Amino acid sequence: MGEIESGSGLNQEMGLSRPGDTRWGSHFKTILHIVDMYSTILEVLVRIGKDPSQKSEWSRIRGIAAAFESFDFVFNLHLMLVILGYTNDLSISLQKKDQDILNAMDLVRLAKDQMQRMRSNGWEGFLAKVTLFCNKHGIGVPSPEDNYVAHGRSHRYYEIQTNDDRYRREVYLGVVDQIIQELDNRFDEVNMELLICMSALNPLNSFASYGAQKVMKLASFYPNEFPSLSLIRLEFQLDTFINDMRRDDRFKCVNHLGELSIKLVETNKHVVYDLVYLLLKLILLLPVATANVERAFSSMSLVKNKLRNSMGDDLLNYCLVTFIERDVFLKVSEDDIVETFMGMKERRFTKSK
Repeated sequence: MGEIESGSGLNQEMGLSRPGDTRWGSHFKTILHIVDMYSTILEVLVRIGKDPSQKSEWSRIRGIAAAFESFDFVFNLHLMLVILGYTNDLSISLQKKDQDILNAMDLVRLAKDQMQRMRSNGWEGFLAKVTLFCNKHGIGVPSPEDNYVAHGRSHRYYEIQTNDDRYRREVYLGVVDQIIQELDNRFDEVNMELLICMSALNPLNSFASYGAQKVMKLASFYPNEFPSLSLIRLEFQLDTFINDMRRDDRFKCVNHLGELSIKLVETNKHVVYDLVYLLLKLILLLPVATANVERAFSSMSLVKNKLRNSMGDDLLNYCLVTFIERDVFLKVSEDDIVETFMGMKERRFTKSK
């Protein structure tokens, strides 16, 4: 529109971010910006729809603009904004590599409670916000008692129902129920209890959240690794372990479980506290089954493309590691990589003519 300066790296705060398949936070940011820039986006669509240079695309552009101004689009846009807004903090927490388990579980409970409140008595307030938005932008609001008319579709292809049945019962309550069901499936009471028990070994602030009973309960979830005799020995080993950790200055700067496991190996205390170290390894395996695995599968589709379809497992693993951990590898100089590669084994050099 010529009102602001454009260029690489500018105006990123209000840009439409690319949605990610495994990151709800990115969808929330995109929807938030669409709501905020709704009138500007619509004006751009209208201008392009009248631009003679885009005449071949007029039908498609005008169809998008018509859908953009429909009540269906505005209703679904606000519904996604509300749902992703209430679950955004939980999503960001679960995307972190070093997760604060206790706070994450609190966010799960809060998200479930908020979804239940939306279902019980949130419809009137939500509809009022949608109606206010539609009135502001000149979009017609259908009457709840009238029959539902789908945008851009013949009435022959959908069942006869009122607007109230369609928007409140089928869409609003249907989506909220699906979110509640999904949260219950992924974070049932057993899984949440397991994750809460994990936090009992968090070394942050000199093991401030330590609880012997929680650690013992966590070990009881693994009967094959911790039979009855091992549980008895673990109970006594834990008392010695926690006293040793709080007195040893080398462990005062340890902030998460990964650092704790590394420090135990460096000080050779993983041999002394073998059962605690075994339990720690089991704990460290659990976060791998969250966002990191999803990211690995997403990265695989980019790394193993058509040109690299015949690569072996070893080469694929190396490429995935360098791609997923590219932030770390970008800090390594090329000279160090060449020297390390040349030092792996003797190699023959051929002089160029």
